[in-house]
Amino acid sequence: MKCMKCGETAFKSVTSEAIELGFGLLVIRNIPCYKCETCDEIFYTGDVVERIEAIVSEAKRLMQKIRVIEYDEAA
Repeated sequence: MKCMKCGETAFKSVTSEAIELGFGLLVIRNIPCYKCETCDEIFYTGDVVERIEAIVSEAKRLMQKIRVIEYDEAA
């Protein structure tokens, strides 16, 4: 896959995201992504974005203060 930012090659990888929800912090680990080795830009496929949105929605419903969610376990 080509990097949308710089045009170099992006490789399959995993990443983590910390999302501030206003009443707490959600950390999602091991999210599949494409990462550019040149500019470090990270890209998600559409299905991964949909799953992240579902995880965030569920976390909002369940969350108290801090919660760490493994992408693979929630997918």
